[in-house]
Amino acid sequence: MTKARLLRLSVVLVSIFMILLIIVYWDNVGTAHFYLHTSFSRPHSPGAIPGITAGEDWEALPDVDEFLAKLLSSSLKQNSSIPRKTEQLLIQGSNKPVVSNLEENVRGYDWSTHNDRNSLDQEKLQIERQRTLREFCANSSFTFPTKERSFDDIPNYELNHLIVDDRHGIIYCYVPKVACTNWKRVMIVLSESLLDQGVPYRNPLDIPREHVHNTSTHLTFNKFWRRYGKFSRHLMKIKLKKYTKFLFVRDPFVRLISAFRSKFELENEEFYRRFAIPMLKLYSNHTNLPTSVSEAFGAGLKVSFSDFIQYLLDPRTEKMAPFNEHWRQVYRLCHPCQIDYDFIGKLETLDEDAAYLLQLLKVDRLLRFPPSAWRQQLYKLYEADFVLFGYPKPENLLKD
Repeated sequence: MTKARLLRLSVVLVSIFMILLIIVYWDNVGTAHFYLHTSFSRPHSPGAIPGITAGEDWEALPDVDEFLAKLLSSSLKQNSSIPRKTEQLLIQGSNKPVVSNLEENVRGYDWSTHNDRNSLDQEKLQIERQRTLREFCANSSFTFPTKERSFDDIPNYELNHLIVDDRHGIIYCYVPKVACTNWKRVMIVLSESLLDQGVPYRNPLDIPREHVHNTSTHLTFNKFWRRYGKFSRHLMKIKLKKYTKFLFVRDPFVRLISAFRSKFELENEEFYRRFAIPMLKLYSNHTNLPTSVSEAFGAGLKVSFSDFIQYLLDPRTEKMAPFNEHWRQVYRLCHPCQIDYDFIGKLETLDEDAAYLLQLLKVDRLLRFPPSAWRQQLYKLYEADFVLFGYPKPENLLKD
């Protein structure tokens, strides 16, 4: 009997030791690091965004969540601040040489000063946006697919748009065609997930576009399973409760137009083969189409906006594959009825929203959000005509 008890006790102790070993070791796995010097507290105070209850349901976590939270929190208390060296790197300007791509060569706005009145207006605006979202998520008469499912019901592959920055306690859900390229750049700088000659990037615009959209650059929720195994969902919930979560959205129809223009009015080999050829065959009655986009454009064969809309409305489309992320609905990318977002930005008010968000995250002194490039400079070229003859500045067209 005594031997049996000793054996059971040994098994339990070994199991506990292995779990602790895995938890301590997991930050060395994968392309993006889970920094053990990260603070689990939000970058802003609980009252920074009225209406948000930061930790009132923290006690309701399951046992495993509580265990992970206590263990990790105790390890992180002493190293919660950003290293001084990193702050200095981010504050300094870029020493990169000028690059040929105009879009990558435009300086960001300087939002080093903030008006108290603007902050107050932004605070009220956030309360209203969050209230609208929560009301419609709770309204049983307003229905749409996947609305009623829980966070646990969301498949892992549908969590691939949630980018995590453990260094500052931030989660960003990116929506294509809503300034996501530059927000991804910001996340790379903050998380230090990408190095240039051994040094983390400190200027968002220095980061090459091909790296920005490389999935290996970012730590996203869908990667948690292969990194943390059965603890992945529990860890996600802890981060969702303790981190600041934000997304940026855009008028849905304008976003569709932007997606169409960038993917089908410009030569894009991938989108021509995957989407344009089927659209031209199905909705424009073309047969023997060229195999390359350059040949197709040379022959005047382009997808029309009408073709694109028919493709979206065709019930056969999603039977073959889910919508591409560039025109997939935001509720399917970011799950706003399952995730309680702390900040909802809109492209139509990008300047004000971005400035206020960086201030809330306490990183506004470390970096600047880059603006769109070509259209900003084009407006500058014709600014006198706009002003002299009373035309309003086309704010929406100046944003990507």
